[in-house]
Amino acid sequence: MTETASGGLRADRVSREAGGRLVLDGVTLAPEPAGTVGLIGPNGSGKSTLLRILAGVLAPHTGVVTLDGDPLAAVGRRAVARRVAVVDQHAVTQDELSVVDVVRLGRIPHRRAWSPPSEADAAAVDEALERTGLTGHRDQSWHTLSGGERQRVQIARALAQQPRELLLDEPTNHLDIQHQLELLSLVASLPLTAVVALHDLNLAGMFCDRIVVMSGGRVVAGGTPAEVITEELIADVYRVRAVVTPDGPQGRPSVRFRPRRP
Repeated sequence: MTETASGGLRADRVSREAGGRLVLDGVTLAPEPAGTVGLIGPNGSGKSTLLRILAGVLAPHTGVVTLDGDPLAAVGRRAVARRVAVVDQHAVTQDELSVVDVVRLGRIPHRRAWSPPSEADAAAVDEALERTGLTGHRDQSWHTLSGGERQRVQIARALAQQPRELLLDEPTNHLDIQHQLELLSLVASLPLTAVVALHDLNLAGMFCDRIVVMSGGRVVAGGTPAEVITEELIADVYRVRAVVTPDGPQGRPSVRFRPRRP
């Protein structure tokens, strides 16, 4: 992507090696405020590594990640956690937690050690539960939830952080179609900047404002879904044949894959 604004969360020419090979190679990403950016590309293209670098979990070997123009390392982990929330593919816990217990974890970056929850903490948790449609499940055990409900709880936990940026790594994996649509509809409706790694090109085309395509650790394309998700790009990046047609009033791309000839 070519945006040059210094505000928000930005990766500038970041690279990262692992096992003697470049996992990321000079990637620049500058999401527009309050937009939803989809990261797409084959397995091993560097999507998850990029998200971990944006979150500050990994450090780039070259390049820099900035938050409002300041290097992430200089901002401090606690300050970053107040601004940037992460939702992984799936969460597992052996502890006996209720839904509200999990959502309260999102308030940790805002609380001093050993201090009790404040009225602001309680209000943030209640708002996150309401926004994700989980108010009626607040006292339900985490272990009794379906996969889609657990993902909604993870988003509620992230929202309780009151972030301005939300990073999601394959959040629709292992969900049925209904829950995939509900989850991404929720993410796209949130008043914050979201960067979401996805495998499903149709979901990316439906819900993302912009698309970034990664291959071999590099960004090979970026733009609106209609600009990026084309038959030519799918053939080049994924090595498969597809038919792409505009769908709906906005002309968002709909992808139908062609079977390989024997």
